[in-house]
Amino acid sequence: MIRMSKIVMVASLGLFGLVVAFNNITDYGSNFEFVKHVLSMDTTFPGNKAMYRAIEVPALWHLGYWVIIAGEALTGALFIAAAWEMFNARRADAAGFRRAKRLVAGGATTGFLVWFTGFMIVGGEWFLMWQSPNWNGQTAAFQFYVTILGVLIYVMQPDPEPWE
Repeated sequence: MIRMSKIVMVASLGLFGLVVAFNNITDYGSNFEFVKHVLSMDTTFPGNKAMYRAIEVPALWHLGYWVIIAGEALTGALFIAAAWEMFNARRADAAGFRRAKRLVAGGATTGFLVWFTGFMIVGGEWFLMWQSPNWNGQTAAFQFYVTILGVLIYVMQPDPEPWE
């Protein structure tokens, strides 16, 4: 049951990443507005001294958004692949199941780069997203990367032999 719970949690993270990427592709305009406002810094505190960081080139807004979408999709794909490997190794000995978890670290790292590095550091601090009353995604990003880290910690715990 413990192995299956790890597999289901990893698969759920994969589904999350893929659905977020799918939503951003199929409803491109909604979250593109988010990226545009964050990068242009047009809703930060008036007169802040960091406005030299603002990006006002639409092509760069699109590039930034596609980097985010690619990161979300890669996160989802790595977690799905990891869940598949873990499922195929669910009856293996402890060492075999541990080897099957190798892609979990890749999915978690990619997701952490998207939601912590991308949203908290780049968006939140460099582009001062925290100053925006309407375009602040830090709370949602925090929920995402903490969930990823929680599952990573649980999944990477040693597993007993299947017969124990």
